[in-house]
Amino acid sequence: MNDDPHHTLSATSDDRSPDLRAEAFQGVRAARSRELAEDYVELIAELIHAQGEARPVDIATRMGVTAPTVAKTLDRLARDGLITRAKYRSIFLTEEGRALAKECRHRHDIVLRFLLSLGLDPETAERDAEGIEHHVSERTLELFAAFVARS
Repeated sequence: MNDDPHHTLSATSDDRSPDLRAEAFQGVRAARSRELAEDYVELIAELIHAQGEARPVDIATRMGVTAPTVAKTLDRLARDGLITRAKYRSIFLTEEGRALAKECRHRHDIVLRFLLSLGLDPETAERDAEGIEHHVSERTLELFAAFVARS
């Protein structure tokens, strides 16, 4: 252990090149910018499956946000071509939105199964999978899936 009070990074992180660290930070920022859209399309797909429709009020309730926040995010999703909607009507996923929701569900399921195979309790695994699914690389996801398949 380093007794220097100014030493804050481990030897391992000190050894990483600044370029690799910058690339990692850029990847995290990109994942965060996609995370909200992914959460919304996944929820919209779940609501349509469970209730036959997705309404802004239901999204606000499930996400724990205000109606104006939902409206702003739905405007962005519509601009990005992920949803269609009309004022005071249900929300529908476009083909691109359905594909993204399916991909998110697949990623979530792999991460969830991996965490459960490690012995994590279902409640914690579900909560953690929700965050990890947005940030895990395709290669890591492949390794998670392979690990689960061997278990």
